[in-house]
Amino acid sequence: MHTGIGGRTRIIALLGVPTVTFKAPLIYNPWFRSRGIECIVAPMGCEAADFPAFLPLLLRLRNCAGALITMPHKVAAAGLLDEAGLAARICGSCNAVKRDGDGRLVGDMFDGEGFVAGLRGKGRSVQGASALVAGSGGVGSAIAAALARAGARRLALFDIDGDACERLAGRLRTHYPDIALETGSNDPQGHDIVVNATPVGMKPGDPLPLDADRIAPGAFVGDVVLAGEETPFLAAARARGCRTQAGIDMVFEQIPAHLEFFGFPAAATDELRRLAELDG
Repeated sequence: MHTGIGGRTRIIALLGVPTVTFKAPLIYNPWFRSRGIECIVAPMGCEAADFPAFLPLLLRLRNCAGALITMPHKVAAAGLLDEAGLAARICGSCNAVKRDGDGRLVGDMFDGEGFVAGLRGKGRSVQGASALVAGSGGVGSAIAAALARAGARRLALFDIDGDACERLAGRLRTHYPDIALETGSNDPQGHDIVVNATPVGMKPGDPLPLDADRIAPGAFVGDVVLAGEETPFLAAARARGCRTQAGIDMVFEQIPAHLEFFGFPAAATDELRRLAELDG
């Protein structure tokens, strides 16, 4: 079985900065090797100023199967698409892009569905729940859209960029007119689901993104930050008796959908976890 990099190797680019927090190559690449598939996920530290020009050219490479998009490019990627999936249209961001047979850029957003799949797998139902999502960028928008789609009764949105928050709320109201939407407060009190979808927590010494002391002990708390096994925010929530979900869980749960999007065989989440080399 060929496991090296050669002339037949296809590439899935992973675009974002900083690359030091990237975990996806340590999940995808062992799975590709186990299946004998000549493809690699390669980290590429593309700066925001270069991204709009770089992405279309990258996807013109004959051996490029597509691109995974992470911070800070998810919103910018959505603006470059010729065709966007429903999730990408709702949240205005995108984390997977490919060229179709006609050369058009096609993309969709899988972060939100990955988050909700992980949440459900841990025994938490979204139907009828009240949720707070802090962060209205690419990942926060996707999680908010997925929670609305999954039947959340009430959704509170917060971002230091108030305009971004209001724009997200407007898009959600268009697609989910029956949901109770609130903006402007990051107080987690009274919510069943609390999500940190901001970068706060990526750097050592960062303050907590939300006041953990005001989270109900029975709440479900998620964090999208991938730095470390457990962020200080999740540790504080767990100390209050909350069920928690780390950012890496969201990554695992959306990979099968990504692989299908790029045209690869089906993968099971437990298989991906077993093969992953995250401790390596």
